[in-house]
Amino acid sequence: MNIEKTWELLNDIYFVRMGGTEEELKAARIIQDYLSELGLESRIEDFEVEMDTIEHAELKVTKPYEKTYECTGYKGALNTPEEGLTKKLVYFEQDNAVIGKMAKDAILLCNGYITLRSFPKIAKHQPAGFITYNGNIDTAREDVDLGEREFRSVLNKYGQMPGVNIKIHDAMEMLELGAEEVQIKLKGSLAKGISRNVVCDIPGKSDEVVICTAHYDSSSFSKGAYDNGTGAVCLYGMAQYFAKHQPERTIRLVWCGSEERGLLGSHAYIADHPEELDKIVMNVNIDMIGSTMGKRIAVCTSEMGLVNYIDYDAKIKGFPIEVSQGVYSSDSTPFADKNIPAVSFARITPPGGGEIHSRHDVIEHLSKRYLDEDIRYIVQFTEQMATAYVCPAKKEMPENMRKELDNDRGKSEVK
Repeated sequence: MNIEKTWELLNDIYFVRMGGTEEELKAARIIQDYLSELGLESRIEDFEVEMDTIEHAELKVTKPYEKTYECTGYKGALNTPEEGLTKKLVYFEQDNAVIGKMAKDAILLCNGYITLRSFPKIAKHQPAGFITYNGNIDTAREDVDLGEREFRSVLNKYGQMPGVNIKIHDAMEMLELGAEEVQIKLKGSLAKGISRNVVCDIPGKSDEVVICTAHYDSSSFSKGAYDNGTGAVCLYGMAQYFAKHQPERTIRLVWCGSEERGLLGSHAYIADHPEELDKIVMNVNIDMIGSTMGKRIAVCTSEMGLVNYIDYDAKIKGFPIEVSQGVYSSDSTPFADKNIPAVSFARITPPGGGEIHSRHDVIEHLSKRYLDEDIRYIVQFTEQMATAYVCPAKKEMPENMRKELDNDRGKSEVK
């Protein structure tokens, strides 16, 4: 493997590349160009995504003081009347009977983003609308990007309402100043767009497949060096190796689009290729590696045999990694949901060691040395699975993992 060429690809896709945008397509074509240089063919597989737009979003405190706060509207959320929606403000700090009684027909200031886990707890109290926030109070206000959020269609069955997103500094100010009444104005429109998966096959000697995934899209404002440019270039490192070392089983590399919008690329792949699932013996997923500071983890959504195997293998090779059984909310979960054993590799940064989903996800926080080490170990593991006489991981999902997958399914925030 050529780490210099791999690092070059990381630099070439180092721009904001949100799912469904022209920038995502640009990144897909760059990846294809690099694969072509290796003599490998690839294809772009389109899939439809929601591309809603916000024409106007406004948040104003009307009592006991008046102030308009910068906000973004939730795409796909219910529009307000043209004159706006004015209601009492309730801080939904937790779901209990007292706050639940306050919440009816109010606009709720919510901790965290709207997800499939959180929204049913909010909607059951029949509020009129919601406000969320993003950022870190220890980060200067001007350095916090106002995140663009989506109210996904899967939430509609619980209720429809308007919602906006603000910075944490403004949320704290509203609470400190005792905001009692707020007005939301929201106007958006629904539309469809196209996101893309990039697929490259390295044929083996059998028709069994080890499918390797990593998403290459980023979130708003983020150039996504760590999340997940590193995973995207890991797949390229795998392509470099397997292009010269034919595996026993076919290696299928899938750069997934729109992971940040709800694992849409991997879900689309599963939906578009049902006939292939019987041949896929394992999924190897890579999501955030190569950070200067961090700890390596492997999360296996499988029976415990795979956990023990990776743990033993890493100790034999002297590769420091924490291995566990669980669900890592990334592109591995749709495969595990189809009873395909899956493992996600990552190098998780400690507090203060690097950020994701913001402008602070920068290439300067990454290490060429650690990226090279991570890729080399993942390639070695994948080769073992691709050349094993019999793939050692059982193609079944134990009951505890099935329950965890059911709890995890549909989460809006994947990391």
